[in-house]
Amino acid sequence: MSTKIIDLNCLDLNCDMGEGFGAYAMGDDIAILDCVSSANIACGFHAGDPPTMRRIVGAALAKGVAVGAHPGLPDLQGFGRREMKVSPAEAYAMVLYQVGALAGFVQAAGGRLNHVKPHGALYNMAVKDRKLSEAIAQAVYDFDPGLVYFGLAGSVMIEAAEGLGLRAASEVFADRSYQDDGSLTPRSLPGAMIEDEEQSLAQVRQMLDGTVTAQSGRRVPVRADTLCLHGDQPGALAFAQRIRRELQADGVQMRAPQRG
Repeated sequence: MSTKIIDLNCLDLNCDMGEGFGAYAMGDDIAILDCVSSANIACGFHAGDPPTMRRIVGAALAKGVAVGAHPGLPDLQGFGRREMKVSPAEAYAMVLYQVGALAGFVQAAGGRLNHVKPHGALYNMAVKDRKLSEAIAQAVYDFDPGLVYFGLAGSVMIEAAEGLGLRAASEVFADRSYQDDGSLTPRSLPGAMIEDEEQSLAQVRQMLDGTVTAQSGRRVPVRADTLCLHGDQPGALAFAQRIRRELQADGVQMRAPQRG
């Protein structure tokens, strides 16, 4: 049976959230939940804490939003966006630990975990490192082989997940620029973030047609199952509302990929 998610008339809108902790709030998570179909909730390593995890899980389930774990590197100060030298075995253990923690809150709230999406540097490292990708995917599979795995479209993350038999959702980004190999432009480089809404919308529509224009001007093939909206960006709520409204007007249905 194929593990690929194929529905050309549907698109999942996912958002990374629950990334505040303690006295520090980040993003308008509750309002953004009205715009998205999937929520990727921080698990306490790069951001988040137990009360925040519980609150966002409960709100997401109450609004009918699919809940996923968003495991990252143990780096609160760097928000999980700084690369760390971790072995595949270490990555496996930290992902398994975080997924299990978030799943506990979901179960306690009467729901079921739907998906897993690695965060930040861990995600970007996995895009470039097959062994790391395989270790992360194995942790997800070993915890629950029915989970959907979110990974960068066209990358080894998707190959590693599908190789194990996981359902893989190819992820694309509205507010990030791309390189010729289909990878995201590193945040440290100029033009990595797309701040113009019209440009972002045009990129999303192009990706739904199967390509994205890299910074060089080259058209790169891309598959779009799930679209990431960053909840910590300025104007995130207004943009989430607009992109949902305009895509629905285009006839695109918003639907989360369902676990097996």
